[in-house]
Amino acid sequence: MTDFAFRKRAVGTLTARIGVYVLCDLDNVPIYVGQSKDGIRKRVARHLTSARSDIIANRQVDIWEIAYVWAYPVDSKAGIDSLEAQLFHAFNPQSQLMNGTVPAIGEGGLVPEPEQVVQVMSSDEIRERKDASQRLPRQAQHYAQIVGHFVTVKNSEQIARAMDAHFQRLQKYHGQLLGHADAQVDEGGEGG
Repeated sequence: MTDFAFRKRAVGTLTARIGVYVLCDLDNVPIYVGQSKDGIRKRVARHLTSARSDIIANRQVDIWEIAYVWAYPVDSKAGIDSLEAQLFHAFNPQSQLMNGTVPAIGEGGLVPEPEQVVQVMSSDEIRERKDASQRLPRQAQHYAQIVGHFVTVKNSEQIARAMDAHFQRLQKYHGQLLGHADAQVDEGGEGG
């Protein structure tokens, strides 16, 4: 069960400055790079409460997986687009991001460290949710939802891209569960 009080307190510590933010999963792996020209805290809070958030409405991101937020505040709106593109293109090759729209490749260079890394889920919740027997069914359910959304509501390149990222995660969790199952000894003493 989600500890909403913990999440609200944690989000409240995020900077209110404008800039770029990265939503990270239970393993602290980036899953979405976004920008906010009205304040990082306000934008992340909208995502985590599903209030007026396209990435939630379009099933691109499952907030059940969001455990960390990295904040990259900037002083001017002029630098937001290039920073978002830089971070997207640095993180996407490592693990496909859920962003539907791919920003144009901008300046390369050294990827900056986030000014803030905020854990928005309690350590107990993270530990519990990382169990493959919980994570795989949740990912399967979310994958089914995004496929349904793609087929019946919004057949778009952006949703298809996010759907592909979710399928990769589903395969990963499937493998983790099977690896876990293989390590257990059959009670009857015989292999399956």
